[in-house]
Amino acid sequence: MKPIGLINGKLIDLNENIVPMEDRGHQFGDGVYEVTRVYNGHSFALKLHVDRLYRSLRELTIPAVYTYDELAEFHDLLIKESGIMDGAVYLQITRGFSPRAHGFPENVVPCLTMSIRPVSAAPDKNKLEGAKGLLIPDERWLRCDIKSLNLLGNVMGKQKAKEAGCFEGIQVRDGFVTEGTSSNFFVIKDGVAWTHPRSNLILTGVTRTLILEKIAPELGVLVVEKKFDEAFVKSAEEAFISGTNSEIVPIVSLNGQPVGAGSVGSITRKIQEAYWAMIDQECGRK
Repeated sequence: MKPIGLINGKLIDLNENIVPMEDRGHQFGDGVYEVTRVYNGHSFALKLHVDRLYRSLRELTIPAVYTYDELAEFHDLLIKESGIMDGAVYLQITRGFSPRAHGFPENVVPCLTMSIRPVSAAPDKNKLEGAKGLLIPDERWLRCDIKSLNLLGNVMGKQKAKEAGCFEGIQVRDGFVTEGTSSNFFVIKDGVAWTHPRSNLILTGVTRTLILEKIAPELGVLVVEKKFDEAFVKSAEEAFISGTNSEIVPIVSLNGQPVGAGSVGSITRKIQEAYWAMIDQECGRK
């Protein structure tokens, strides 16, 4: 089992120097990315990730030069050659290599890089017992719906949470809660799940989509996509974050204060267990 990489379809060692100085992703953050989890040797929800990748490319007018089948084949190749059964595949597409200038260059071929690393598939303490969150200002740019390489605002927010001893920073813009630094955010109030509506201010997470379109309807949980403020969050009975890497993590305290009873809520647990069951079914886990 070994982490390996791929550039434009060619397998490489992760220690190889492969990014030219004038790659626009390196110089401008001019590119997009996706992260897909691998369970039991299978990519989970790959179609949703690739669909979102294509949307991000369209929003930045970067040509899509690989088909879904090719990208799926690259994922399978990395899994096979690495021997990693439980891990994460990171995929990045930049606009390409060109002499440094702000305007988009012409006749440039996008550059695809991918890598795979192992990730434990076992639920950790945060998933089982809940984690701490910290409300922080949302200081990112205004196109958070594009999964771009420009993540400095997210990184700084995550560091604030880390320094406060918290698992995730929950961001607030103009008085309304948007999302985590690397996750979407939900609260449960009076048996109803609330989350920020789809807009340019949040990333439409794949896990979020699975909750809204499959898990919540099957469980009979009503989900409201509507803005809510900090006071609403503090009055909620439950809260959780969702994401490809984090899966479903209950948030049992915010800013040092308990959310609800300060323990994992029953609706959050049902959503979490349904998500794990979905992985089991799609990826053949027992």
